[in-house]
This record gives sequence, C-alpha cells and structure tokens, in this order.
Amino acid sequence: MKTVHTLPDLLSRLALVVTSLVALGVVAWPLLASAGTFSSQSAVVVSLVVMPALIVVLSLVLDSSLRNTTVLALVGVLAALAAAARVVSTGAGGFELVFVVVILAGRALGARLGFVVGILAIALSSLVWGGFGPWSAFQMLAVGWVGAGAGLLPHRGLGVPPAKRWREVALLAGYGVIASYAFGLVMNLWFWPIALGPDTTLSLVDGGGLADNTVRWLVYSLGSSTLTWDTVRALTTAVTLSLVGRPVLAALRRVYDRSATPKSI
Repeated sequence: MKTVHTLPDLLSRLALVVTSLVALGVVAWPLLASAGTFSSQSAVVVSLVVMPALIVVLSLVLDSSLRNTTVLALVGVLAALAAAARVVSTGAGGFELVFVVVILAGRALGARLGFVVGILAIALSSLVWGGFGPWSAFQMLAVGWVGAGAGLLPHRGLGVPPAKRWREVALLAGYGVIASYAFGLVMNLWFWPIALGPDTTLSLVDGGGLADNTVRWLVYSLGSSTLTWDTVRALTTAVTLSLVGRPVLAALRRVYDRSATPKSI
C-alpha cells in the first residue's frame, strides 16, 4: 500500500534536510577558515554556539515522527539501550557498541527515527557518564547521522525469506565500517584546530588554502584516530552486526509494524 504523507510530515522532512546541511557547514568550519571566509577564532565561537541550537531545532522538527505512543516507546527503549551500550563499553581503545544499536534502529524504523535514537543515545549516556561538554552536540549530530544513513540504505531484498536476508546484514556490516571511519573524520574536522593549536606542522592555517588544510586534517585524523580508535570501532561494529543483525531486525520490525504509523524515510 502506498504511503500518503501529510503536509506537516513533508515539511518536517524538508526541515530535517535543510537543518542537517546547515549543521554540516558548522562542522566544517575549518574549511571556511581555509578559504579565508572567516578567521578560525570567530568560527570556533560561532560553531560552539550554533551547534547546540541546531540540535534543538532538529529535535523539534522531528516531533511529528513520535506522535504514535508505540513508536515513542520503542524509540525510548532503543535510545536507552544505545546509551547503556555506550556507557558499558566506554569506548576504550575504540571498542563501543552504540553504533550497533543506532544502525539497527535506523534500518528497522527509518532514517528520521534512527536519527532521533542517535541523538538521544548520546544525550542520555552523557548525562549518566557526566561527559557533557562542547563536543556533545557534535557527537549527537554525528551519531544521529549514522542512524539516518542506515535508514537510507537500499531496501532491496526485504521480500525474500528471512533465512536469506544475510545480504542485508552484510550491507549493514559494511555500512558500519564506513560509518565508523566517517564518524572519526567528522569529529576530527571540527576539533582538530582546537586540539593542536596554531603552532604545529599540522595546525589549521587561516586562508592557507583548502587543499593544504585538508591534507593537514587527514594526516591528523590518520594518526589520532583512524588507525586506532576508528579501526577498532569499525571491527567491533561489523562483527556484532553480523552476529545479532538478523534476529534483532526481525524483532524490531515486528514491533514497529504493529503500530499505526507508516515507516519513516
């Protein structure tokens, strides 16, 4: 049966896309400094002020996705599980399981609800962990994007018998690897100039050119997280998804399909 989307629902989707694009620009403030558009000092201040505001806006525009009580309860449970997975695994050496829950949520519930689960997971775990700081809004956005991306992956093969859905799990495992490395790059992009300061060979150079500063960012990322934290996260996520992906997806879809709300996209 074809899903009919209401005007508020379509406006919510449009607002999500537009706000996410703005947020991506905020995350990429060092690239603006590379072009000489803004100084790095002013860009840092703007990014730290604007990003929390964008998270609030995104949370408000996603309200229409959570009007069904069954869906709201399911999202709450998944966010709590993801938060618990983050706290328990602690991210030591890159070992963490939050991506597993967020990816499965996004795949089963759709991009918008996967985004919500990602945002809430970081918010809840930061409250428990006492880890709120300037980085929290950026983490919330990045993990939200991980959940949304899982919901946007191709859905071919859902009509085949469950026993043959290993291809879907393989797709999610591969996506988990890519998302793990992309998460590290995104988090390093906004934080790299702050972490290094202005006086190292890899520091951001205001107006230094996009190509030169991009190389500095990538080299910094390679040494600080790509070869260590991100690789461990990628392996952990892929292996865990391969082991639990099929039964968890089947369970989530059974619960979600019983609700009156059509699947989010």
